[in-house]
Amino acid sequence: LRDNRIQLERSTPNELTISISDVVLSDEGEYTCSIFTMPVRTAKALVTVLGIPQKPQIFGHEQPIDEEKTARLTCRSSGSKPAAQLRWKKGNKELKDEGTEVVEDPNGKTFTVSSRVEFRVTKEDNEAEVTCTVDHESLQNSERSTTQKLQVHYKPTAKIEPHPQYPREGEKLQLQCDGQGNPIPQEFLWEKEGSDAPLQLSSDSVLIFPFLNKSDSGTYVCTATSSMGSVVAKYNLDVSDLSQLPTPHVHSTPGPSQPISHASMATASSFTPAPIQDASPVPSTSSTYHAVIGGVVAVIVFLLLSLLIVLGHYLIRHKGTYLTHEAKGSDDAPDADTAIINAEGGQASGDDKKEYFI
Repeated sequence: LRDNRIQLERSTPNELTISISDVVLSDEGEYTCSIFTMPVRTAKALVTVLGIPQKPQIFGHEQPIDEEKTARLTCRSSGSKPAAQLRWKKGNKELKDEGTEVVEDPNGKTFTVSSRVEFRVTKEDNEAEVTCTVDHESLQNSERSTTQKLQVHYKPTAKIEPHPQYPREGEKLQLQCDGQGNPIPQEFLWEKEGSDAPLQLSSDSVLIFPFLNKSDSGTYVCTATSSMGSVVAKYNLDVSDLSQLPTPHVHSTPGPSQPISHASMATASSFTPAPIQDASPVPSTSSTYHAVIGGVVAVIVFLLLSLLIVLGHYLIRHKGTYLTHEAKGSDDAPDADTAIINAEGGQASGDDKKEYFI
């Protein structure tokens, strides 16, 4: 045996077995076995070698595709024998190909298979996975496939978000123009309706009010621009006094003595602002506590005053008398003995001294 890949496995008068390792396409052909007897016996066998297809490649996805345009993709696999079959999927959905082309390889033994597919893309197809799978009998139960993600360019969208959500007069306010799209908007123009000059034109999407006041009330317009076009978002800002705000219907709890602004947003295509949603404050719980404490103190003071009035009236109604044993003339006596003598003489005829108490 001239080829080291060919080994003699078994040799008997009735059987001759060989094995071929690392089979290549050139091993395909007719093999003859001869037994030299009288007469010579000969047997022939035709060996077919399958060409395993290479992993498929997808072409046409290298550049982004604009939305509503047609994507044209090509899948190619070479080295198969016989020619392989190709199939397409986008996500979990099967795609029907537009045609298959089979070309013989330069070696004259294998084939290159190409398949084309076309479909219209939308913004939802951005980052969608397109898969090309090759089917061939040499792969048995396995499969070879290639997956590529689509890049779809679509028009931007924008909306304006206030930070904080419920700003008050005197506070710092930031309006964030949130631009989305592929590519993402890189230029933002801020304007105020009724104003001739633009407020800001830059790549910064934030408009800042360092100190919010009533003169800032109005409709603010953000124009976000990308290579796919421009989009407009509007925001209605109304800074009002607390006394002018309607009955609150929101869950925010700003202080009751501070003015508050309320606003609403509208985005993009209609260019009309949405109805304004009031961000009015709800009454603070601290004011309720103060009212309760004041009421309790008032009740206590009223009860004390009532008690004093009743006590005074009672004492006046129950005044009494008592007798004292101070002798008359004792104030004029030079000493205590004289005062006693004077007192004994004067007690019989003198009136009792009375004092009143309340």
